[in-house]
This record gives sequence, structure tokens and C-alpha cells, in this order.
Amino acid sequence: MDVFYEYINKLASILKTPFKIKIYMYRSTIRTFSEVDSFSAKDQWKDQIKKKIESETKEYILGVDEEEYVNFLIEDFSVTPLTIYEESEKIDQPEVLKEKMQGRFRNYEYEQDVYKFTIRYTYSGSKVLFKIRPSSWTMTSYEIFVNEQSNTVSFSFKVYEQDPEKFKTEKSRAFQAAFTNVGNVNNFANEWNNSVEGIVRSEFKRVKDRFLKENDFFAAINISTNKDTESIFSVPTIKKVDIPQPKVDKNKEFASIPTMSQKMYADILKVVYDAGKSMEKKPALYLDKDEEGLRDQFLFILETRYEGITATGETFNKKGKTDIILKYSADATNLFVAECKFWKGASEFHQAINQLFDRYLTWRDSKVALMFFVQNKDFTKVLDTVKIESTKHEYYKKTVNHKGESSYSYIYCLPNDADKEVYLEIMLFHFDQK
Repeated sequence: MDVFYEYINKLASILKTPFKIKIYMYRSTIRTFSEVDSFSAKDQWKDQIKKKIESETKEYILGVDEEEYVNFLIEDFSVTPLTIYEESEKIDQPEVLKEKMQGRFRNYEYEQDVYKFTIRYTYSGSKVLFKIRPSSWTMTSYEIFVNEQSNTVSFSFKVYEQDPEKFKTEKSRAFQAAFTNVGNVNNFANEWNNSVEGIVRSEFKRVKDRFLKENDFFAAINISTNKDTESIFSVPTIKKVDIPQPKVDKNKEFASIPTMSQKMYADILKVVYDAGKSMEKKPALYLDKDEEGLRDQFLFILETRYEGITATGETFNKKGKTDIILKYSADATNLFVAECKFWKGASEFHQAINQLFDRYLTWRDSKVALMFFVQNKDFTKVLDTVKIESTKHEYYKKTVNHKGESSYSYIYCLPNDADKEVYLEIMLFHFDQK
């Protein structure tokens, strides 16, 4: 089978298939830290950076914000060191197999029960690193299975006797064989990450200089702005784990008031939703906490995620204090408003919408959220109620989509301006009081 994958990799190289795709697409079963040597990995990644920049048009290279594009590529081609969380260990129900065994003098065969165990751990970091053999390498390896969806890594081994000590010995041996080289590959990852900026800048300069020589005068962007104002026209690109590639848009329209892009709004909603779902699994984070205590859990994440943005709680806006506001640091313009509530039924649900729209939102607020903490046992019934009641509200205009099992997207209008659309995300989290 390894011969097959070696052939596929060679074929992909001939076809100039990007290295990231080659590593990710073929299989999730990996022989740890032994499939691609680090020198080949670096050469292929460098080649990818070169090809990526060269694939851009002349207009794009000369028109894009250089720092924004360089930072995008640094993020795109950096890797995150691996961490295996031993405390997350889970042991699957063993699989009982029958294997033929040889007698002591090999003069007869018999069947024996064999117990196949699978051990799982949560991991963080770039999956690609599991495949790379670093230059400093301990000669040990083991077959693992990596699940990117659940961020888990697992290995299996067999035990031939019902002996707890032998089980522990085999598990320890397999763990050491599988993950001994984590530290070594992380050293390689840090070394690569430290070199990415220099590679990107050098390649970008090379391509840009070539285009400039072709055109002594070139205008990649043709945008007219209001010369009579010193206003800041748009919020800077957010820096986060997954940064969208910068775009050059000749028809881009500017507004005198900073507004949040749909991509950033989607990112905020994903961060909040993922954090809430994670908290559902950890009762210690929500048991016996009031709305303010729960709000602070989300506020902490938002405060540290974005550059150029200030996240505050219990902040005055219009006629009252709202739970979470994200503001553009340069001029304190509101970008995102959220209100947190414990679920208390359909009537209180409508009141929460009224409170948000009537008391807290100004005409400039267009991207908002309502977060409900549900203590009811029948969570599904609560979700059904929200889907029905949200469309009955007088401010409701249309349903956009559903981002998750308990995250619903709508467009509402302001109380005194039916034409002013407001994006409203309604999220519910099941914080069962056990």
C-alpha cells in the first residue's frame, strides 16, 4: 500500500499538485513522523509560495495592499506546532478477535481470543506535521489515525492476555513510539514559521519588480474618494487564524462610517457559537453563574481575537447598557452588539428582541446577536419555539439561513425605519443545571 501512495505522491509532484493537498487528501492513517522528510517539505512549501504569488495577475500584485497580502500568505503557509493532550485519553470498547496461534513446538495450531484496543487523544496543531520526519529524529514510529473533524488522534494495539499490567505496558509502548518525535517536529515547525516572512517578501518583491519593469506607470486601482474629509473609510483587515485573501476591487464603494464586513461578522458568530458549544460540555464554566458571569466567558475570547477592535461589556448604547459591544478602536464606532439572556419562554423571548431593538440599537447598528442560555431539560422544544416565534415578531423581515443546530440567522428592521436592515443572529446554548 505504501508503494501506491509513493506513486501517487510522485504523480502529484509531476502534475504540480500543491504539497498541502498531497498531504491531506489521500488518507487519515499515518505512520508518524516518517512519510516526508523536512527538507522536501520546506522545498515544496517554498515552491508553493512562489507559484501562489506568480499566479496572481499584474493588476493584483501592483494594486493589492502589500502588507495585507504578505500577512495573508504568512498566515496561510505557517504551521501550528502539535500538542497531544494526554489527560484527554479515551479508551474505546475493545474489539475481540480470533487469531490462529502456533503450539509451543509448532506442531499444531489453535485459536485464541485477542483484544484490540484503540486509544484516543485530543490534539491541537497542523495535521501535516504528523507526516514530517524532522532532521533531528528519534528512530521510532507508529501507525495512527487522525480525525480532523474532532481534532483527535488514535492508535491501536493488541493484548493477548487479560492482564492489566500488560495492557498498560503495551499502551505506554505504543504512545512513546507514536509521539516521541512531537518535540522534534515542533522545532522544525518553529524554524519554518520563522522563515516564512522572509521567503514571502523576497518572492513578492521579485514578482512586483518584474511587473514594474514591464509598466513604468501602472494604476492597479482606480478609486475616487472624498477629498474634503479626513474620515477613516473602512475598518482594517482583522488578524485571525483564517484570514481571507485580500481583494482588489475597482468598484469598491466607501462609507464615511466604518462597518463590519460580512466575513468578520461570520467569524464573530462562529467564535461565539463554538465557544458556547464547548462550554456546554464543561458544567464548571456555567453552573451557578448569572448572565454577567456567562457573558464574561464570551467577552474574554472576543477581547483577544481581533486587532484594532475593542470589546466591552455592560456598555451604554442609546437608552441603556448592552451586554457586549465591539467597537472600532480608532473612533469608537459600534461594529457589533450582543445581548445575553436566560431563556424564560416565548413571551420573554419577544421582550428580549424588543429590548435590543428599541433600547440599544441606533441607526448605525446593523450586525447584532441575541444569546440565550437555556436551562430547560427539553432543549429541542425550546429550539422549535424560537424558530416559530422569531418569524412572528413585528420587526422580522426574512430568514437568511441556519449556521448550526441552535444558531439562526435573520434580517430584522429597526422600529421606526422599515427599510433599515439589521442582521440578527439568535443563538441558544444548553446550560443544563444538573
